[in-house]
Amino acid sequence: MAERGTLRVSAVDALAQAEGVRPGITVTDARAIYPGLQVRDADPLADAKALAGLAEWCERYSPWAATDGEDGIKLDISGCAHLFADAGFANDEEALLADLTGRLSRLGIDVCAAAADTPAAAWAWARYGDGPTIAPGTAKQALSPLPVSALRLPAEVVDELGRLGLRRVGDLYAIPRAPLAARLGGDIGRRLDQALGRKAEPISPPRPVPPFRVRIAWAEPIGTIDAVEAAAGQVLDSLCAMLEREQCGARRLELALYRVDGGVDRRVIGTARPSRDTRHLRRLFAEKLANIDLGFGIEVMILSAPVTNPLAANQLGLSREAARGSVAVDRLVDRLENRLGPGNVVRLAPVDSHIPERAVTVEPALAAAADLDWAAAQPRPIRLLPCPEPIEAMAPVPDDPPLRFRWRKVEHRVARAEGPERIAPEWWRVGPAAGRPARVRDYYRLEDQDGRRFWVYRDGLYGQAETADGPEAPRWYMHGVFA
Repeated sequence: MAERGTLRVSAVDALAQAEGVRPGITVTDARAIYPGLQVRDADPLADAKALAGLAEWCERYSPWAATDGEDGIKLDISGCAHLFADAGFANDEEALLADLTGRLSRLGIDVCAAAADTPAAAWAWARYGDGPTIAPGTAKQALSPLPVSALRLPAEVVDELGRLGLRRVGDLYAIPRAPLAARLGGDIGRRLDQALGRKAEPISPPRPVPPFRVRIAWAEPIGTIDAVEAAAGQVLDSLCAMLEREQCGARRLELALYRVDGGVDRRVIGTARPSRDTRHLRRLFAEKLANIDLGFGIEVMILSAPVTNPLAANQLGLSREAARGSVAVDRLVDRLENRLGPGNVVRLAPVDSHIPERAVTVEPALAAAADLDWAAAQPRPIRLLPCPEPIEAMAPVPDDPPLRFRWRKVEHRVARAEGPERIAPEWWRVGPAAGRPARVRDYYRLEDQDGRRFWVYRDGLYGQAETADGPEAPRWYMHGVFA
């Protein structure tokens, strides 16, 4: 690690540490201590990525898992120990901690871990304490003999406290806060309050903690696709039962598979509408699990529902065909979305605007539906042109619909006409402030002598002055075609 043009040691392994090499010294001094030292460039980004992956692996014990600095991971295991009866250490946090450190050791990772009432106390005890846990309610006594560096204070503050004779955490208990804060800042009081539980220090996981979560573990890892699918069906049944009790349906489900080699494989499915239909959800997961990499086996499986919506029981109507048709379309969208990938299946959604070209948008099929309904008061063509195309129209009087018009070099004689439907411009998009004139549109539904139906409009009104040279004649446009 380069620091002000000098290469310094950022981390050492056990062999280098045994020879006296310590982090922070220069590489030149390190090689003077141990001439055979092998040096590699530090890669902070890769280290951070690896630590984040390790924190994700720790979610097998608790969903409240997050990285802590450059070399730490913090877990909130409150109320989690009883969930591990299948591993033989229900309600035993020390056994849970031993299982975690044992698995990491088998993966080749050196780790020191501790459990306490607060994250700060656990941090201090893991690095400076003796034993795996601090008994509930005894953090003050347990931390008292530890050095003040256990409070995560800056090095300069630790050195200054040492010059004042305050070398242990217990030395700070009886010292008034105000003189220390005036001389060394407020970090001492804040860190001490965090360690003793007087000030909250929440753990913020990188992903929101799902409200519904089901876990299953095996004494021996499973290594076949059939076994994984059977286990996925089992946790899916349990999760859907939970959703049914809470009158909820899942919009997004995430299946996490924890491999023996420390890897985590996640498979995600989504639904167009809230669902707790196990048969349909199992079919969606079957496509996701077909190409899964099992490695040396799966030892833990966790199914969670990060996105849910209320879903009460529905009373079926007399016409079941319509209901079945709607459900069939939703399930088709779900299968297409999960097969083609997120965002590759889209739908049209209404927008709160009366201007036809702005009244509709394209959004992902599984996105949450907006609280807007399609305007049904006036019919709209099934095909709306991307941009209105100018036409030549002839009307008997200025405000009447045209008797004939020419569009794309083809002349059409109008047999029937209906309208007008007047649509005013949006005031915040037109006018002197916007630099655009305010022109209203009069829309007509026309049918020519061959039975073809069109949607045209007149842009502007006759006699309406809009330029410095005088009135500008309205223009006609083709905007859509009916069936």
